[in-house]
Amino acid sequence: MDDISTSTLFIILGLLIMISGYFSSSETGIMSINRIRLRHLEKQNHRAAKRVSKLLRRPDRLIGLILIGNNLVNIAAAQVATIIGLRLYGDMGIAISTFVLTLVVLIFAEVTPKTLAALYPEKVAFPSSIILKGLLKVLFPLVITVNWITNGMLKLFGISNKQIAEHSLSKEELKTVVNESSALLPSNHQNMLTSILDLEQVTVEDIMIPRNEINAIDINDDWKDISRQLTNAQHTRVLLYRDQIDDAVGFIHARDALRLLTKEQFDKPSLLRAVREIYYIPENTSLNTQLLKFQQSKERIGLVVDEYGDIQGLVTLEDILEEVVGDFTTTQTPAASDEVNVQSDGSVLVDGAANIRDINKEMNWELPTEGPKTLSGLIVEHLEDIPDAPMSLIVSGYPMEVVELKENMVKLVKVMPGKKHQI
Repeated sequence: MDDISTSTLFIILGLLIMISGYFSSSETGIMSINRIRLRHLEKQNHRAAKRVSKLLRRPDRLIGLILIGNNLVNIAAAQVATIIGLRLYGDMGIAISTFVLTLVVLIFAEVTPKTLAALYPEKVAFPSSIILKGLLKVLFPLVITVNWITNGMLKLFGISNKQIAEHSLSKEELKTVVNESSALLPSNHQNMLTSILDLEQVTVEDIMIPRNEINAIDINDDWKDISRQLTNAQHTRVLLYRDQIDDAVGFIHARDALRLLTKEQFDKPSLLRAVREIYYIPENTSLNTQLLKFQQSKERIGLVVDEYGDIQGLVTLEDILEEVVGDFTTTQTPAASDEVNVQSDGSVLVDGAANIRDINKEMNWELPTEGPKTLSGLIVEHLEDIPDAPMSLIVSGYPMEVVELKENMVKLVKVMPGKKHQI
């Protein structure tokens, strides 16, 4: 380079810095591009998106290409800067050129281009992919050689290039994407989407109607009482049993019951003939699994049983759908609205039989949902004994007072959530 003037060397050095900045920005832009949006654009036949997506299918080759180009340019820039330094300052020029070039490369070839690429990944990645695609063809033998060596080293650590290439969103990451889409999705839509993702973590036991609250009819009762209960039934399907609920006979549809009630010859045998077979559900079945089973079996209601076959509760298709879309106002009973009552002093009176998950949803509390399903059960588990009334205690940081007991069960609890204790 002795024949090249110093001014020409400065121009060459500037060009090399610019090329280095291109490689740096390309790496950041392509690697930080939104993969979900990229797939969406690819499905819309966006040519640049398809080009970038093709490069990202083998990130080891892409990174190898960019680093080869970046290192070649930076080494060449270092040599040019050294020659300029020697010409201008003699032997001291080596130290001066090293310090100045490091500062220039950091500012103009690393930090600035990478910051711009991180802020505008698509604007950088799409046009730069044209050049990278061409360079990959030219430098393909060198890139393959470097990848062969690096992939061999990675295998020593148990990592394959397939593991590097495959990146999928986890459920929690997908929930984060949904929650951060507030500008595009209404809050109720966000809640529905996150609820769908949570269906796998919730079991039928968490949302079932407990056996002691199942609205059922004893077929051994007096016929007049049975007819009256059928006439006044508030549910579409009514469970029939003999003496105790564990000896369930089946469900009778309100439509069938009304049709039979209009007939003159309506008795117990005709009622039993109209009974539909019971659909049983294991208590640990997740809601997403049960939703699919309801769909496959064309059922809308089932009895939840434990490992011994004993009936624990009742679950309907509507109960599962309410976990996604929220409560249906047309199906709410007056009793449901009386489970939680906010008092004027800020305290909350809660029915001991209230479901903990329902309480958490309504009051935005964080009572533990693992274990007992009702507030009464939670208090008994916490104390490991039947409480007295009145009795004050703190459960999961929430000060509570047992106000009323009935038949060894907590009937009414006062909660002071505003005074939550950190434990």
